Amino acid sequence: MTMPLSKLEKYFYIDKLVIHSLDLSLYQVSVVIDGEEHYVTDDKGQFLRAFSIVELQKQCRKLKAKQQVLRQQSAYDEMVGQPSRDSSNLLEVPLKDNKLY
Repeated sequence: MTMPLSKLEKYFYIDKLVIHSLDLSLYQVSVVIDGEEHYVTDDKGQFLRAFSIVELQKQCRKLKAKQQVLRQQSAYDEMVGQPSRDSSNLLEVPLKDNKLY
């Protein structure tokens, strides 16, 4: 499910702003509202992405988020021959917007 940034800025209080680490330095944003996760898009429907966490924080600065996290899930366990896991290796690290932009 997706939701435009402009709509989120006007109408919603957000439980969690999630910055997903996709690749070396590529990040994408989603939000959790009432237990449901939505990927954030621009007004053209393109996913909100950037090469910097600070750039995404700048773009999302008007959102009313209770919490911000950086989320990473790695596929490297499989790539280096580690056994399959029953649980996820998802990692969420709390972030704070220090307004470095």
